[in-house]
Amino acid sequence: MNDNVESIGRKAGRGLRWSLLGNTVTKAASFVMSLVLARLLAPGDFGIYAVALAATQFVMVVKDAGIMAAVIQWRGRLDEIAPTATVLAFFFASGLYGLFWAGAPYFSALAGSEEATGVVRLLTAVILVEAVTAVRSAALMREFAQDKLAIANLAGFAVNAALAITLAVGGAGAYSFAWGQLAASVVTGVIVLALARMPFVYGFDRAVAGRLLRFGLPSAAGFGLEAVLMNSSFVVVGAVLGEEQLGYYLLAFNVSSWVPGLIGTALRYVSLPSFSRLAEEGDSLSEGVRRSVPLLLSFVLPVALVMATLAHPLVAFLYEPRWDPAAGVLRFLAVVMVVRMITSFLATDILISIGATKSTVWLNLVWAVALLPALLAGAHYGGIRGAAVGHAVVAVLVALPLSVLLLHRHGVRVKPILPGLVRPALATLGAGLLMVLFTGTFEGDPLLELLVVGGSGLLVFALLATPPATLRRLLNQGRAHARL
Repeated sequence: MNDNVESIGRKAGRGLRWSLLGNTVTKAASFVMSLVLARLLAPGDFGIYAVALAATQFVMVVKDAGIMAAVIQWRGRLDEIAPTATVLAFFFASGLYGLFWAGAPYFSALAGSEEATGVVRLLTAVILVEAVTAVRSAALMREFAQDKLAIANLAGFAVNAALAITLAVGGAGAYSFAWGQLAASVVTGVIVLALARMPFVYGFDRAVAGRLLRFGLPSAAGFGLEAVLMNSSFVVVGAVLGEEQLGYYLLAFNVSSWVPGLIGTALRYVSLPSFSRLAEEGDSLSEGVRRSVPLLLSFVLPVALVMATLAHPLVAFLYEPRWDPAAGVLRFLAVVMVVRMITSFLATDILISIGATKSTVWLNLVWAVALLPALLAGAHYGGIRGAAVGHAVVAVLVALPLSVLLLHRHGVRVKPILPGLVRPALATLGAGLLMVLFTGTFEGDPLLELLVVGGSGLLVFALLATPPATLRRLLNQGRAHARL
């Protein structure tokens, strides 16, 4: 069992390193692009884009009826399912795009931004490209060929940034985002097709289609509900508070999504194939989960602490003081970020890997049922900050316990994880107290406050979260290098 865990761990580790490298470069460049666009565009433009983004992120995860996830976890040879999977993916994506083209005016009106109709229609067109490449992307992920996916994504982003900034300078407004992302999708898709080296063979086998859909449809429903969860706040805030307030909310949400976008996206490239392989070997899956959860939280918690305690100087330094209303939202969305990492990028992927796709539907359905009234009440009584508070409360009190319950119910042992969480929890408490005590010390100089207070907090977290033996080894290595 341990040998199998180690073997898959090495492959996943290599894939994760490439995913992290690609995502780090892409997200860093995306961050710079967002700084530029925040200075070129008005909050209302961000609000219009938020409406289109909510629609796009939903259709992106249900576009192929879960065929991509089904291909990743398929236990047999790919060539026996590729023709049928390709046909199914394109059929569902084309039909879904037709529905969203017709329904774009109604969706935009519901979100309080009828101007977003054209942007919704343009941005959601990315699913037509994704439908063509879905099976090929899944094959690369299945083989842990994340280096090839990283190359494709980086090339696509370069086109996105150049086109979006050029259009924004020219006054294209929210369309800058849409045209940039659509062009990026085309470039990325062409490269994926070239690197996957899978011949396009079309066909339809009813038995294969049935097996793919029995796995894929519940998976797509689960991912679709997950997208509704993460984007329903855009629709609610836009409908209740208008485009300008939605622009502030989107900015805060984007900042809180840095870690899920960087680590989470990279993790999902390897977690589904890794957990799927581990699930074939008895208790290997539980052992893999025991190792991965504390490590994940050790990366996520310190970033969440900085976002929650230093939200105002962070927003002021990065996006200018005029975006300060987003800071009060960011404090609470940092909590949502941590829960998202646990539920979306661990619990959901684990459940899918063991074939419990219906449980992902229940997880996200219950979460959505609890979230929507919380968002409405929060937005009505507390504005954009109230909506964020409602999001955080439901995430902690509903989503997190339900995720643990579902994992336990399907035989994934959760209790062995607890000892590994003690050190990150104590480190979070210590670093958080330090940053709260010294927040505001350098008022008027956001950069200095981020460097001194935030840096001190991160140092305290690292010292408390790192096991003593590891610290001693690092110190010894440092002394050895210093003597050279």
